[in-house]
Amino acid sequence: MTLKRQGTISRTTNETNVRVNLTLDGSGKCKIATGIPFLDHMLTQISSHGLIDLEIIAEGDTHIDDHHTNEDVGIAFGQALSQALGDRKGIYRFGHFSAPLDEAMVNIVLDCSGRPHLSFGLKIPAQRIGSYETELVKEFFIAVVNNSGLTLHIEQNAGSNSHHIVEACFKAFARALRMAVELDSRRSNQIPSSKGVLEQAGGN
Repeated sequence: MTLKRQGTISRTTNETNVRVNLTLDGSGKCKIATGIPFLDHMLTQISSHGLIDLEIIAEGDTHIDDHHTNEDVGIAFGQALSQALGDRKGIYRFGHFSAPLDEAMVNIVLDCSGRPHLSFGLKIPAQRIGSYETELVKEFFIAVVNNSGLTLHIEQNAGSNSHHIVEACFKAFARALRMAVELDSRRSNQIPSSKGVLEQAGGN
């Protein structure tokens, strides 16, 4: 019997209140309400294409701007992901995917290494998509990697439409993550590292 790989995080600060419930072995069911419509749309891509059941409810000081809520959602998502992965036994660990969206194409390579690192290569022409500041895309992924222990490389191969570029990024991330976290029948209950351990510094 396989244990349910689930993470539940509640994060409350003076600026935001965020709750994340994440199930890795899901079917793509999601309930997303962050108060930031474009971020909701992108988080839905992670759930749908990653086959992750995802509930994220957030309230924040969006009357100031979206920065605090965007970042804290990324933090809580990363912590929930790390919690769901546990000691990371039996997973494939590595994932990669190239996603096209019309003229845009984004390549993602990631490693559930326990060592946070982000190489961010998106070149987004517009400063905003709707009301969402596009510089917040990088801030979201910084928060995710720092709190999940992912090594994440994001490379833009093509694209001129800002919405297409960012959405291709989230779709590619979802599929690469799905590949990395799925259970490897040949590895059984072993940690996929020659060191015998995949540590997340700071331990979430």
